[in-house]
Amino acid sequence: MESTTLNPTQLWLLQMFARNGDEERLKEVKEVLHNHFCRKVDEEGKRLWVEKNMNEEMMDEILNTHLRTPYNPHNR
Repeated sequence: MESTTLNPTQLWLLQMFARNGDEERLKEVKEVLHNHFCRKVDEEGKRLWVEKNMNEEMMDEILNTHLRTPYNPHNR
């Protein structure tokens, strides 16, 4: 079995939560992490919007375009 090396963030989190680990604390931590990563995604979206000089028309075109390969039932 391979051993996995934990990164500094993982080690810190393990040490932090080695103490009181009740369900309420877990819920709070999940909410904090969720909010943090939502902000990061929002910031990156705003950065790309400006960098790519996007506008509403371009966004509508992207959202109305199927980005997936069409389903073909004969390709099984």
